Formats: sequence, structure tokens, C-alpha cells
Amino acid sequence: MFIGIQATGKSSFYRAKFFRTHVRINLDMLRTRRREKLLLDACIAGRSDFVVDNTNLTREERRIFIAPARAAGFRVVGYYFESKVADALRRNAERLADERVPDKAIPGSSNRLELPAPEEGFDELFYVRLTDHNQFSVEKWKL
Repeated sequence: MFIGIQATGKSSFYRAKFFRTHVRINLDMLRTRRREKLLLDACIAGRSDFVVDNTNLTREERRIFIAPARAAGFRVVGYYFESKVADALRRNAERLADERVPDKAIPGSSNRLELPAPEEGFDELFYVRLTDHNQFSVEKWKL
């Protein structure tokens, strides 16, 4: 599960690290929560590895995915993406027009962001930073 505000590299990280091995559950692509749930249920029923590539800002949003995955015996790994508003706004401005989110959405998301915690049901947590050269630095989560 990816956690972080818009334009922090979540989808790029998916393409770089999980594209060949995990199904991508992404609300932007699926467009409705109904479709998202159908794909989640299919992944769980089929025992397919999957990544939830959404912002997943709050514990409640994350619980929707963590609870059924844990109940089905899946290992749940969280990747928190460094969420600095200024950096996200800069990266958002560099996106193609149809991929940009409204600038006001980014600080709004940052205000809602709740840091993940192992108690939510994560087996493991990582901290991801996007470097200057569009590479990723991944570290074990430290509180």
C-alpha cells in the first residue's frame, strides 16, 4: 500500500518496482469505488499480489484495504512517500496537463495526511524519498 500526497512518485515507484509482479489498484484508473472494490475482491479471491496506488491519506482509507487483506492472510506492506507540499507542487507543475491535479488539492491532502503506524495492520513499513535524479531511496520505517 502506498501512502502520500499527490505528485510524490507513487505511480512512478509502482512502474519501477512492482509493474511486473503486482496488480495495480488505482482509483484514478478505475474511476469508481465500486470498480476498485471489485478489483480488490478479485485479487484477494485469486490470491494475486496487488498494490494500492492511491493517496491512502487516513487510517480509515487504509483500513478499507488492510482489513480484507489481513483477513485473507496477505502480508501487508506500507510505503510512505515523503510528502513535502513544495516539492509536490513543483512536480505536479512538470506533469502533462491531463495528469496534473489542481494545485489546491495538494496542500489540502497534506492537511488530511495521517502518518501510518504498524498498529494499523502493517507487517512492514518503508519510507520512500524521490531523489533529484528521479530515483527512489527506500528505508525501513523509523518512528
